[in-house]
Amino acid sequence: MTLTEFRGVYPAMTTPFHEDGSIDFETLRTDARRLADAGVDGLVPVGSTGESATLSHDEHIDVVEAVIDAVDVPVIAGSGSNNTAEALSLSRRSAEAGADALLLISPYYNKPEPQGMYEHYRTIADEVDLPQIVYNVPGRTGQNIDVDTAVDLAAHPNVLGYKAASGDLNQVSEVVERTRDKEFSVLAGDDGLVLPTLSVGGTGTISVVANIEPERTVDMVHSALDGDYEGARERHHELGPLMRALFWETNPIPVNEAMAIRGYGPGHVRLPLTRLSEELRPDLEAVLADLDPLEAEA
Repeated sequence: MTLTEFRGVYPAMTTPFHEDGSIDFETLRTDARRLADAGVDGLVPVGSTGESATLSHDEHIDVVEAVIDAVDVPVIAGSGSNNTAEALSLSRRSAEAGADALLLISPYYNKPEPQGMYEHYRTIADEVDLPQIVYNVPGRTGQNIDVDTAVDLAAHPNVLGYKAASGDLNQVSEVVERTRDKEFSVLAGDDGLVLPTLSVGGTGTISVVANIEPERTVDMVHSALDGDYEGARERHHELGPLMRALFWETNPIPVNEAMAIRGYGPGHVRLPLTRLSEELRPDLEAVLADLDPLEAEA
């Protein structure tokens, strides 16, 4: 399929592991189908939530291929790196695997200047003919993608989206404002700011909470996109306690634990991440217990 717009809900998938640290591909495929059946608009494997930093390159592509094989919705493969040549290799291999689009985290640790940031993304966009999303998450990378750079990149025909996870709504709003004349989608990357991002012209979210509550997240986002902000606010506040709980510790520790509590996955993470602190698990269970299955409300 050809993506020209990113609109709606795209869960940032977890990567399930067996206790020995190997990838649980059966659970991965089952989870991809569960999310697709819940009505999400696409899936994002091997991003930050998918622990891409601890996967080998071959494992990375194996996960992408497994998700593609399991579902008929668009698959946006995380393929970024702090090494431009490495990101280009992962992007090419993801394209060959059949990904519909790419999510590219900005170079972490290196802390490039704006020109280096631009050249990094331009190089990949020139070489890989797939829709690409620029991913700004300075809390993980140590470097913000400034608005001018984001706007310059939006002029490239393959750069069609921007995942905003800086926590700065003013910056998000300016990116939307300055790209309104382009085919360019701005997606919320902070669950708590999805609704505010939509209110200033964002088009959707790459979401952690959607792994646990896909139906509610889809209802929230599409209600807002359809102009029903009263309904969207109701869902936003229902999800608020879980959105906050999923960041009690470093993502994806809490969401993996929530997956285990709900019976969606084994809950294991790879070192240097560890399981959720034991004292927090009862609180997370309580938050989840307060969210009855959405289907039961019909």
